[in-house]
Amino acid sequence: MTCGELLVALLQDLGVELVFGIPGVHTVELYRGLPATRIRHITPRHEQGAGFMADGYARVSGKPGVCFTITGPGVTNIITAMAQAYADSIPMLVISSVNRTHELGGGGGRLHELPSQRELVAGVSAFSHTLQRPDELPEVLRRAFAVFSAARPRPVHIEIPIDIITATADHVSRELGSAASRAAPAPQAIAAAARLLGAASQPLLLLGGGAVDAGESATRVAEQLDAPTAVTINAKGLLPYGHPLALGSNQSLPPVRALAAQADVVLAVGTELGETDYDVVFDGGFRIDGKLIRIDIDALQLQRNHAADIAVLGDARLSLEALGAALAHEPARPHGADSPGSRRAAAARRELQDQWPAGWDAQRRLLQLVQETLPEVIIVGDSTQPVYSGNHSYEARRPRSWFNSATGYGTLGYGLPAAIGARLAAPARPVIALIGDGGIQFTLAELGSAVEAATPIIVLLWNNHGYGEIKRYMEARAIEPLGVDIHTPDFLGIARAFGWEAVRAQDLAQLQGHLQAAVGRTGPTLIEIMEDGPTAFHPT
Repeated sequence: MTCGELLVALLQDLGVELVFGIPGVHTVELYRGLPATRIRHITPRHEQGAGFMADGYARVSGKPGVCFTITGPGVTNIITAMAQAYADSIPMLVISSVNRTHELGGGGGRLHELPSQRELVAGVSAFSHTLQRPDELPEVLRRAFAVFSAARPRPVHIEIPIDIITATADHVSRELGSAASRAAPAPQAIAAAARLLGAASQPLLLLGGGAVDAGESATRVAEQLDAPTAVTINAKGLLPYGHPLALGSNQSLPPVRALAAQADVVLAVGTELGETDYDVVFDGGFRIDGKLIRIDIDALQLQRNHAADIAVLGDARLSLEALGAALAHEPARPHGADSPGSRRAAAARRELQDQWPAGWDAQRRLLQLVQETLPEVIIVGDSTQPVYSGNHSYEARRPRSWFNSATGYGTLGYGLPAAIGARLAAPARPVIALIGDGGIQFTLAELGSAVEAATPIIVLLWNNHGYGEIKRYMEARAIEPLGVDIHTPDFLGIARAFGWEAVRAQDLAQLQGHLQAAVGRTGPTLIEIMEDGPTAFHPT
């Protein structure tokens, strides 16, 4: 058995189901053992697409997305996807080849040679490791999966020199040991948090993507505190759909900012309190004037952006369970649709609806129709106008059902390949890629990957003939628009050439019919929506 064959055997032992990658001369030996495993290989058209697919798969499944990539350009191509995953705390394992051990850092002009791949990838990974001997492989994989399961999940990079990939590994033990357990919070910290929250008269709860698997315990704490609750975009769906305490993801808008400023105690769980969720208007206007309790798995993150009066280090679900148990000993508060906290939340929701920009109306109707037509839908977004508005107005019915690249790192081209990964993670649920005509051109070739991988996703293509949001941004600052009115091709013709069903929706009724037809197909469907179309999606 070679080291490459041992690698795929160990990945199978660790529960890996899929590998995303493009074989190259430096990685073919990683593929020798794959047919003997149950691992399915998915071939994208670009390594960035491989990373985005792995990201979408991880967000829906909760399992790490795994990629194989070649030395040099394969690594540089996937770094953008790793950066998006790093910013959003998504588990991803990137395994690359690298030049032979004795050639590393030599600068001899070898094929795919870089001065140091590890240094290049270090800034977008929890750690990057160069395998020196096959014997190291089980331990390095244990470390990687410890990051995914018990620490703040982020990409891990393992590079294997091509002479180590083919080295004999018969002597290496396949023993992987026990998985790391999640960290429980300190009892004294939970007790202090419960006392402070128990005395609060106007508490507020802020939930982030770090709490995505803690919906039941988060809901219990919200109801025990009777606390209006805002969620980040990656935490949409944590509270039950239509919950009276829910504020959506509107921390950048005045009604929710007012609640944050008025709150005497704020509990923030698994959230960075970062710009792309709390200050997308970039004015520095989000304030916490009362006491702040933070819960996070990352000790360093507890110290960033807003200083905590009580900092609780621990897994979000375990911490919320412990906090819920501690709050049970505090005086009970009223809860339900007419509780004081629910009334505060309802007033904020009414203010938000009155303040929605007029341009959001058509996009809100579009998303509402999608959800009514496909109640179990997963919507994977790019950076496009309906995604921006949906980040504020859309309420997911369950966690891991709405995510996009408009937050965190904020890359373009994410939606299409990430939707492929999402559908592979949830083959029984409809998956929609909501993407603009500019963003889809970044990864347009992945239309072929969707057909090849037999993933019947639906692309909703919002076509405004260019980079419309950036154009408006330039015009608002009296900058002459330049570089934003790009050529847009015949997307329907291109999709059909790749083997997709491709149609255009002129109004909401037509869109609903196209969606219903799409979910009955075995192949993917592209539905184009013209922003300046004849009806502009006004009610029919």
